[in-house]
Amino acid sequence: MQLSTTVRALWLALAGLFAAPTRAALIPEDRADLLYHYYDGGGTTVNGPALLVRKGIGESVSAYASYFIDNVSCASIDVLTTASPFKEKREEYGGGVDYRYRNTTVGLSVLRSNEPDYVANTVGATVAHEVWDGLTTFSLGYSVGRDEVGKAHTDFSDHVNRYQYKLGVSQVVTKSLLMNLNYEVILEDGYLHSPYRAARLLGLSVPEVYPRTRDSHAVAVGIVRGLGSNDGRLNSSTRLRYRYFWDTWNIHAQTVDLGHGSRLGERWLVEPHYRYYKQSAASFYANDFTTQMAFMARDRELSNFSSNALGAKASYQLFDQRFNLSRVTLNFDYEFIRYTYNNFTDVRTGRSYAYQANVFQLFLSGWF
Repeated sequence: MQLSTTVRALWLALAGLFAAPTRAALIPEDRADLLYHYYDGGGTTVNGPALLVRKGIGESVSAYASYFIDNVSCASIDVLTTASPFKEKREEYGGGVDYRYRNTTVGLSVLRSNEPDYVANTVGATVAHEVWDGLTTFSLGYSVGRDEVGKAHTDFSDHVNRYQYKLGVSQVVTKSLLMNLNYEVILEDGYLHSPYRAARLLGLSVPEVYPRTRDSHAVAVGIVRGLGSNDGRLNSSTRLRYRYFWDTWNIHAQTVDLGHGSRLGERWLVEPHYRYYKQSAASFYANDFTTQMAFMARDRELSNFSSNALGAKASYQLFDQRFNLSRVTLNFDYEFIRYTYNNFTDVRTGRSYAYQANVFQLFLSGWF
């Protein structure tokens, strides 16, 4: 079972919590993060620790390594209606290195995750280059994924190939205004659905059948505006991001993300934030098919649905210049998410399905 995209996205954002946009030609600071994450929603609970360590090697190289554990307890609506509740453990190992030469930074990364019925392997490369005295940064990214799909207690085996391309530009407009534009393409082929779910045909459960290819595209634009105080210093910022997604399965989606970060005194940094997401259904999705089709799916993530997420982040600086550490912060992140499905019903009640989720992270960050 693949991890919830919500939890995964929050983990990927860990290292960038409250961070101001950095110049591409600067090697990241040496730091370590120890995290505990918790997700509870829709009958699924995910929790576990994670560790991320980054260390510079000389003046031009920085290497990092990460370790992530998910303890999953699942009794979601899909499981309750087509299978039995289960518990499993997922482990993820990652690492990479960044190399800076003048105004260019090149990064290489590897990632591997294991769970009883899914193994994912990804390698990637990025290039970022500054021009015009560092006011403009162009970035390129490419990654290749090779995943192995299985089914518990059977000899079922298949694969997924994934190719991801990224192109971005970041522009410093003024000393307090930053804008960025990003484009992403993902090409997938192989077994692109879960072997556990079933579609419905005239009320009866039938095997799902998906296309074995999927091409998806996304364009995102973001703005970060620094706000000053009476003494002229920037002590808060507001960010706005819009993302549009479309794919060959006829899904179209929009995301709006808004946040405002503020410093409170010398030690606190807080950011309330809100995110809205809405998507259309895949061309081969139906809540209950009335006739046999070549492709048939009843995955609620391919249906017409929306979500609203409201949360807050807070960072507290515990101390600085102690124990060979330049500073240490304690960080909190909480998000409440409400999912509403417009054409996916709970077969137990016959009503449109909706659920809410709570996502929480607590982590300690140290710079050295």
